[in-house]
This record gives sequence, structure tokens and C-alpha cells, in this order.
Amino acid sequence: MVKNIAILGGDLRIVKLAEMLTKEDFFIKTYALEKAESLKKISKILPCSSIDEAVKEAEFIIGPIPLSSNNLQINAPFSDMQITLQELLKPLKNKIFLTGNVKKDYKDEATKQNVKIIDILEREELVVLNTIATAEGAIQIAMEQTIHTLHGSNILVLGFGRVGKAVAYMLKGIGANVFVEAGKEEDFAWMKVYGYKPILLNEIQKNLGQFDIIMNTIPTIILKEEELSKLKKECVLIDLASYPRWN
Repeated sequence: MVKNIAILGGDLRIVKLAEMLTKEDFFIKTYALEKAESLKKISKILPCSSIDEAVKEAEFIIGPIPLSSNNLQINAPFSDMQITLQELLKPLKNKIFLTGNVKKDYKDEATKQNVKIIDILEREELVVLNTIATAEGAIQIAMEQTIHTLHGSNILVLGFGRVGKAVAYMLKGIGANVFVEAGKEEDFAWMKVYGYKPILLNEIQKNLGQFDIIMNTIPTIILKEEELSKLKKECVLIDLASYPRWN
């Protein structure tokens, strides 16, 4: 059974995971988590001064999910350290690395350097369940940031992938007027079944002024300066996508 685990970077979810693992008698070495105050109180967690020190005796390495937001450095919001994707590979040679949302070219490079990457976001059942938490969090933020009730509000969801579907479903359930942008004909058919109002991408500009909230799930820039200028002053923008978003 695996007992020694290294954790490199990551957000609050990874911090909570580290806490949970120590309750199961795992010994954890960390790197790039030095600002996570809760971990400093746990004797089974040892912060390290280098990646090499953290992974040396580890049977399993856990990284951020997603691995990177900019394709340059790994995600490490609890650290001032800048760890590039390239420098990460060498210490992980002959190791198993669990992370998420890894680009194909990086996986290919890892394979060449004898690093086995397990991309947790390639497991459909985990990804779908994760959208529930994302959707709930988005709705909580929307409630906190707007003076209106979500019931009766005009809300635009950009994208109809896993997260877009979950967000639209929950918003409809609380009585919002849900508009959804997507590009596939089959998506529009399902939107009509669920009672959403479909909007074509090339029709977004002339409709932007009516929305109280816009939730983006598309990992590319859809709303540029011209589009943003057409929004109501009090419109709330919530981004649920990976970088880049709007500018």
C-alpha cells in the first residue's frame, strides 16, 4: 500500500485532500504549499525546500487540478514560487503523477521522460460530478453579487458543455430565465427540450443589453471590449472557464 505521497502546488481542494490523507495514515511531503496555514499544524505533513526533496521517496505524486492555467507554470496559489512545466518533469522521472487537464503535448513529453501522468479529468464520472460543485459555487456567487433574485433574472450561459449543462439546469430550477449560447444543432434541440432560450454566437451582440448575469464556460475569449460595452452597468460576469476568458 502507498504510504509516502508528495503534493506539489494546488489550490484549496488540494490542501483539503492533504488533510484527509493524513487521517488515513499517509505521510505527506509538500512543495509550493507554504502559505497553506492549516497544513503547518499537521505533524504528518513535511514542507520541503525543493521538488527533488519532496518527491525523492514518494511512491505517488499529486499535482494541481488543473495542472496549469497559462501553459507555463503549474498552479500554486498557496506559494510565491514559480514552477515551470518543464522543470517539473525531470524530478518526476519513473514516478506516477496524478493531476488534471494536461495538454497532449505535455503528456507526450512526460512519456519520453518516463513520467506516468494520470489525468483525473479524463475520467468522465469524476468530471460530471465535479460540475455540480462548480455550478453550486457559481450560483452562490451570483446570489452574493447581484441585488436581484435569480428567480426571474435573465441569465446567459456561454457554452453547453458539462459545466454549462449543470449551471443551466440549476438556474432553470430556481426560476431564472436561462439563455444559452452554443454552436451545435443538437445542442439547440436539447435546449428547447429543457426550456432554455438558445442564442447563436453571431446574435449575442444584439442581445447583450438584456442580461442581468452572464456565466462563461468557454475557454476562449468570447466577450471582447466591444461586447462588454453593450452590457448593463449592473450586469454580473462570472467566469467558470480556464484561461483565456474575456478581456
